[in-house]
Formats: sequence, C-alpha cells, structure tokens
Amino acid sequence: MSFKALVVRKEGDDKPIAAVEQISEDQLPDGNVTVAVEFSTVNYKDGLCIGPGGGLVRNYPHVPGIDMAGVVEASDDDRYKHGDRVVLNGWRVGEAHWGGYSQKARVKADWLVPLPDGITTRQAMAVGTAGYTSMLSVIALEKHGIKDGPVLVTGAAGGVGSVATAILSNLGHEVAAVTGRPETEDYLRGLGATQIVAREEINETVKRPLETEAWGGCIDAVGGEMLARVLGQMKYGASVAAVGLAGGANLPATVIPFLLRGVNLLGIDSVMRPYDDRVEAWSRIATDLPMEKLEAMVQPATLSDLPDLGRAILKGQIKGRVVVDVNA
Repeated sequence: MSFKALVVRKEGDDKPIAAVEQISEDQLPDGNVTVAVEFSTVNYKDGLCIGPGGGLVRNYPHVPGIDMAGVVEASDDDRYKHGDRVVLNGWRVGEAHWGGYSQKARVKADWLVPLPDGITTRQAMAVGTAGYTSMLSVIALEKHGIKDGPVLVTGAAGGVGSVATAILSNLGHEVAAVTGRPETEDYLRGLGATQIVAREEINETVKRPLETEAWGGCIDAVGGEMLARVLGQMKYGASVAAVGLAGGANLPATVIPFLLRGVNLLGIDSVMRPYDDRVEAWSRIATDLPMEKLEAMVQPATLSDLPDLGRAILKGQIKGRVVVDVNA
C-alpha cells in the first residue's frame, strides 16, 4: 500500500526539486520501529534540506523533516509496542535519514521518546524540536541559577524563542524578548513577554567587552554578533544558553565577560542527549508549557505547502511554529 511523502530529488548538477509523491513501505530506510506519522513541523534545517541549495542532504532521493510525532505501527524493540505514541527530535533524521514529511517513517528505537500523557501528537509538533530545545535551554539555565532581573530571549518570534518565552513566563520569570520585527510585539506579549527589545538596541549600542549588567539569564537563538553582544550585558554569574546559528557560527567576543563577570556560556545540542535528559525535557514540557499559549504560536500546513514554507523560514519570515498535518 502506498502513502504520501514530500520527496526531494536531485539529478546531477541540477537544483533539488521537492514534490509530494506516493511511495511504498519497502522504500523506507532501515530501522527497527515503523511509525505512522501524524504531524511534523518546519525548522531551519528543514528549509536548508528543501531549498534550492540542497543544504544538509547527503543522498537523494530524500524525505526531509527533522522531527515527527505519531503512533508505533510495528516494532522490533521491547521498549515500544503497536499503538504507543512517540515523538522524535533530530538524530540526523530529515538530513542523512528519511524524516517526518511522510505518512510513515522507519527509524531506530533509540531516537524515539514516549510521548507524555496530556500532550497530543499535534501539540508535540507545535512544540517540536525548537520547543524541545527551548526546554533543554531552560533546564540548563535553572541548573546554573537564573539571576534576578529579566531573562533575555533573542530571536523571540521564531520557534525556539516563542516557546522559550512562554515557558519562562509560565515559570514566573520576567522575559525580555528581542525581535527585529515590530509587528510581532502583540504576539510576544501574548506569550508572556514583559519587555520588547528591538534587535538594534542589542546590536547598535557601544561595542565594548563589558557593558551595564542587564540580564539575569539568556536563551540565545541567533548566535554570531548577537551572542557576542549579549555576553557583555549579562549580570555577574549569569548564564547564556546558546542554541542558534542563524547569525553565524563565528563568535566575535573576548574572554572578558567570562573572566571578569563569571558569565557561563552553555551550548545546547538537542540531538546528542542521553535518553533520560530527553524524557525529562518532554516531561517538563507537559507540566511547564501552557498549552493555550502554544496554540497561539501554531500555523497549520500540509505536505504540499512545504516547498514555499522551506523558503520562507530561510528568509526569517516564519512566526511561531508551523505544524504539518501529513495526512491532510
């Protein structure tokens, strides 16, 4: 029996082309768990895989989608049985291994996590890898101690930033949301931001290694120059959970914030995490993320929408979370 998937194909030196196709189960890659996928989402990496440059794709044909939520259809692993609800984030899925833009997926059991009670598969993808990464970042800040004062969230209108803003606000923290799009102010305040900071206020102040102490913690979803600027504005002993590379992989900073102000730079990798860490993060999402705010972030989509959405996310035009109903 065939089913739908978004397949990216590339011939020779031609640009990749993404289109919805009918494929069969015997075309799926190796794995010991088959999942009937219900929802996926759109992340920056997905845009790179769908886009005309090909980005992270190693072999064609390819099915993108770095995360998915659905129901186990078949399993050779004792941890999962038919009917179990599961979620998957990362692990080169949607890059080197076929991903979630398909009505069925075959993956390794080690890549999955049981979906906690109280979260639907649709909500799991409203959270997605971006939201899961946000929770990992919040947990990292908590373990290092969040200082008094607002917690800064950069790239706040994006996937990571939106969920981070909602979680931090729900936990009782003041949130200062950084955005380059003034039209997102109402959206961010609806998620719980108490202060809106224009991107220019961070990037265009006097560029010194240390500036006035302003932030009790930070989740940085941008990287590059933005991250370098934020480091010099942190309060003594505060921590920055660094997530994104949209602003570039280089860090044009000095060691002064680390030596003289004891700033902690915490790198958050959403893929190479022990199983217990992943379970903890999803359990915390179930208790600490207000689902009514989650709904405000959601933009629904279908498989046929994905080529346009892949281009849009690379241009920074996506607000919140795109939830892809692969069966629509």
